[in-house]
Amino acid sequence: MATATESTILEAQPRTAGTKNDARRVRREGKVPGVLYGAGKQALSVTLDPRQISRILRSASGHNTIFELALDGSERTQAMIVDWQYEPIKGSLLHIDLKRIAMDKVLQVRVPIVLKGEPEGVKTQGGILEQVTREVEIECLPGDIPTSIEADVSELVFGKVLRVSDLPHNPKLKFLSDSNLPVAHITTVKEEVVATPDAVAADAAATPAEPEVIKKGKQEVEGAEGEAAAPEKAEKKAEKKEKK
Repeated sequence: MATATESTILEAQPRTAGTKNDARRVRREGKVPGVLYGAGKQALSVTLDPRQISRILRSASGHNTIFELALDGSERTQAMIVDWQYEPIKGSLLHIDLKRIAMDKVLQVRVPIVLKGEPEGVKTQGGILEQVTREVEIECLPGDIPTSIEADVSELVFGKVLRVSDLPHNPKLKFLSDSNLPVAHITTVKEEVVATPDAVAADAAATPAEPEVIKKGKQEVEGAEGEAAAPEKAEKKAEKKEKK
């Protein structure tokens, strides 16, 4: 099992903790400000090479990498990156938090889950593999931190769920995540039916228009009212003539 131990040395220089202007000055000089703490020792403000930090973060083990930190030639200690900040627009590193690591004391870390194999539900049932949990929390010694935990999904079919309890267990690792937590399953994707121009035209033809009978009915009613009103007008004219 590959572990997250880095053989190279990360160099750091001590600095005097100051204001934000001091941190900006460090960045203008091509460095990144950071803090080193842990192992019962006093926290120290340091400056680091952002290229070395980026190389570690982009490695297979990422921030779980255990490396040797050389502090200006005065201190050498095993350490790991526990927090980092990027500038949102340019993407440059703004700050790094480092932690001293005691190799004989257990750590709690999150490790990625890598799915292996082609599920039976994909090959024969036309389903789609969906991974719902991508990391698992474990506890182990620093030298035993795996770069990832591989899970075989070749026997996964509809109705079957791969859970944390199904992941391969190593006696050196203690799983802290809920054992019933789902990791992956087979699902389907409902296809959206897109209406073709012919189908739209057919629907339009099948949809009944407003009956003309209604319009004619209104006209007939109006006509009937008109005919009924005509005699009344004639009678009124006759009454006027008699009065005269």
